[in-house]
Amino acid sequence: MIFTFKKITTLTLSILAFGLSAQGQKTIPLKDFFKNPEKSAYQISPDGKHISYLGPYKKRMNIFVRPINENQATRITNVTDRDLNGYFWKSGSRLVYLKDLAGDENFHLYAVNVDGTNLKDLTPFEGVKADFVDVLENNDDQMIIQMNKDNKEIFDVYRININTGELIKIAQNPGNITGWVTDHDGKLRIAVTTDGTSSSLLFRETEKDTFRNVLTTNFKESASPLFFDFDNVNLFASSNINRDKAAIVKLDPISGKELEVLFEHPEVDAGNLSYSHKRKVLTAISFTTWKRFRKFLDSTTAKMFENLSVLLPGYEIGITSYTKDEGTFIVRTYSDKSLGAHYIYTVSTNTLVPIGEVSPWLKEENLADMKPVSFSTRDGYIINGYLTLPKGVDPKNLPVVINPHGGPWARDNWGFNPEVQFLANRGYAVLQLNFRGSTGYGRQFWEMSFKQWGLAMQDDITDGVNWLISEGVANPKRIAIYGGSYGGYATLAGITYTPNLYAAAIDYVGVSNLLSFMQTIPPYWKPYLDMMYEMVGNPNTELDMLKAASPVFHVDKIKTPLFVAQGAKDPRVNINESNQIVDALKKRGVAVEYMVKENEGHGFGNEENQFEFYEAMEKFLAKHMTK
Repeated sequence: MIFTFKKITTLTLSILAFGLSAQGQKTIPLKDFFKNPEKSAYQISPDGKHISYLGPYKKRMNIFVRPINENQATRITNVTDRDLNGYFWKSGSRLVYLKDLAGDENFHLYAVNVDGTNLKDLTPFEGVKADFVDVLENNDDQMIIQMNKDNKEIFDVYRININTGELIKIAQNPGNITGWVTDHDGKLRIAVTTDGTSSSLLFRETEKDTFRNVLTTNFKESASPLFFDFDNVNLFASSNINRDKAAIVKLDPISGKELEVLFEHPEVDAGNLSYSHKRKVLTAISFTTWKRFRKFLDSTTAKMFENLSVLLPGYEIGITSYTKDEGTFIVRTYSDKSLGAHYIYTVSTNTLVPIGEVSPWLKEENLADMKPVSFSTRDGYIINGYLTLPKGVDPKNLPVVINPHGGPWARDNWGFNPEVQFLANRGYAVLQLNFRGSTGYGRQFWEMSFKQWGLAMQDDITDGVNWLISEGVANPKRIAIYGGSYGGYATLAGITYTPNLYAAAIDYVGVSNLLSFMQTIPPYWKPYLDMMYEMVGNPNTELDMLKAASPVFHVDKIKTPLFVAQGAKDPRVNINESNQIVDALKKRGVAVEYMVKENEGHGFGNEENQFEFYEAMEKFLAKHMTK
């Protein structure tokens, strides 16, 4: 919820100080890990006539388009302040993209013609966040969106013309609706509500009818609607009702009763359900154990992925876009050591045409393996995670960076991570762990994190450190902790509650004071506030507990060198969170490095700011991990 981020003398110093062998490991320039790719995010137009991609223009990622059979592309956007946040083809002649201002996450929707004409801000409202409800794949001119235009805390629904920007409000949010679902005809027929701790599924037969409640659960249980079946009668959903691991099920939206279980996994939650728009069949269900797998529901899709696996051995495969006739697909590969490449795949001939590597300057043979690991906590639970060791180095007595993820109700996944590869290339082992509360492992594991900030959740991280020490991998005197958002909180908690464990710490847009954090959340999180009280703690009734779990109130325990980085426009973790911990430490005379970027939000997006941050990180770690 909170987060879903060279010098040769310094490098030489760190390798010599750690006693690491450089055999088999080539030093890679820092910017190679974090610079924008020349071409990425390839997509194909619905009619198959054009290919698009994101590429840099004045350091910012913009949209380029070319005819499918030509190599020369034309840039059709001119963004220079901040990268686009995503884009897609709305029709064969018009594209839609999202962009915010300086990281404030108030995303505007823009549309532009394939030749760059008629560029239009579709939601030109200050301080308003827009998002999609239904892109209306079969309607070239309209989409259904939601915006908090009239009330910053809630989102109403609009039908919008992507050519003119004309808006028609089609649903007024009474104040408790947190999600909307349309049927395959673009009719708004499902709403999800919350009273803070309970969630209800509302349904109506037609848009002329009134929504009525068909299912109410505590927020710990849910039947999250995905989409209607192809007759627009029943509803597919991800449900953990009466089970620990979420399953993909079919529901009767009139009674709220579960009709069928399509898939469930004994160890992890079921993931995304996919379908063919053209053939109107379910195609696959994804799930993630140590990496992503698929349960195929359709022989045509299974055969296509089987063919792709033969053509692209050794890589994970994803589909990023396809033509309306589903005859041509854009395929993306990746692995733990590669950001992969894009290909045009033609189904009828089973052929691939390469159209671009994402980061060809990074060579897989120079990068490190990301291995799944697990260990037992002090109270007997199994924690899964990933360990990346420097390449060509004996995995004994190594300097280690512990890297707790943000969220905290999220998880780390196997795949290419530029931060991890950068740190491994600099001689550090990196441990990522899915501590209790990490999503995907079922309801019980998630609930075990409630009101455990700084307590059992932090113990899991500490137990991971001690496991690495006991295994002989980690040098106990050369362990750092670095994380963003909740990971930043875990960093501060680590040096507060286990002050002798870490030699260095880096807090990136992290929470330092749970009391002030609760008071500065974005307005559209307000409907969830009671739920957050139950998950984190209620400042009205549990003040002592929250103060005890807030590092800012315990700075007298901190002695670990600390580096803090913060975006001034961060809407999730207000800059005051970083200011508080920095000011409190400086008053005690504790040295702390502080980097603030005025044009950034919850994490640094602009390339030059990323370079500066990671350069500072490299110097900071080299300074404090070599003693």
